[in-house]
Amino acid sequence: MLLDLFNDTEPILPFNGDAVLYNSFFNTQESSCFLKSLTQEITWKQEPIKLFGKLIMQPRLTAWYGNQEKPYSYSGITMRATPFNDSLLQIKEPIQKLANCAFSSALLNYYRNGQDSMGWHRDNEKELGPEPIIASVSFGATRSFQFRNYENKKLVKSVELTNGSLLLMRGVTNHFWEHRIAKTTKPVGARINITFRIIH
Repeated sequence: MLLDLFNDTEPILPFNGDAVLYNSFFNTQESSCFLKSLTQEITWKQEPIKLFGKLIMQPRLTAWYGNQEKPYSYSGITMRATPFNDSLLQIKEPIQKLANCAFSSALLNYYRNGQDSMGWHRDNEKELGPEPIIASVSFGATRSFQFRNYENKKLVKSVELTNGSLLLMRGVTNHFWEHRIAKTTKPVGARINITFRIIH
């Protein structure tokens, strides 16, 4: 399966980054099963984050899972890991083979509709190390994912994250590029995104 993936890949960033989209990492049947199991099994929460000095509720549901007790902090939130369940382990195994690393943790995001979103940010927390490898897999509705150059805000690259797709980011990507999932007025269904990470 991994060899076939390289016939369906899409390099994204023009410079100072390494981001590749695998459009059909999981097939439709696998993706539908994972979307159902994750919706039902994960302990989803909606938590407040600090934005420009104010606490607001995140416009999505989140969860933090991992095989170690190290917490993860961002935007004023400190999350403590729940152990990986069977579904997450099944998803993680083939992604680790492709990325050639062992992911210790995962941040899960549940976008219930087009009004759920994530603002511009970089995954550059110190716990992730200087050049983090982040594998982002999507199940459910297609959403537009945007990269924006951190120095030249006019330089924006967009990709469609479809059901079963995998976006692999590594190297200096998060030094030079920020990313987001914007709100949309289009009617879209639910989407679950998992970003596998290594916490140091």
